[in-house]
Amino acid sequence: MKTLTIILALAATPMLIAPAFAAPFEKGDPKAGKATHDKQCAGCHIGKFGGDGSKIYTRKDHRVKSAAALAQQVTTCNAMLGNQLFPEDEQHLAAYLNGQFYKFK
Repeated sequence: MKTLTIILALAATPMLIAPAFAAPFEKGDPKAGKATHDKQCAGCHIGKFGGDGSKIYTRKDHRVKSAAALAQQVTTCNAMLGNQLFPEDEQHLAAYLNGQFYKFK
């Protein structure tokens, strides 16, 4: 009986670990995220940083240092601006920002 328990536990282990190794925002669509960014985010960033607004992502003192921090920042901006994005829209936006600027694994 112990052997069966150990085998079942080992068989389940990859399922428990796999999400930790999955690429961040794998369910996001960067193309949809770019459209959302251009429509609902860029104006604010341009107003604060000038140019095309991308300096918010590339400045040395940017706040986002991990995929989790990026997801949280997207959620925070969404709430502060009242954009009423759905969670999947936030996922798309984070996928775009990660691919374009951050490159978190």
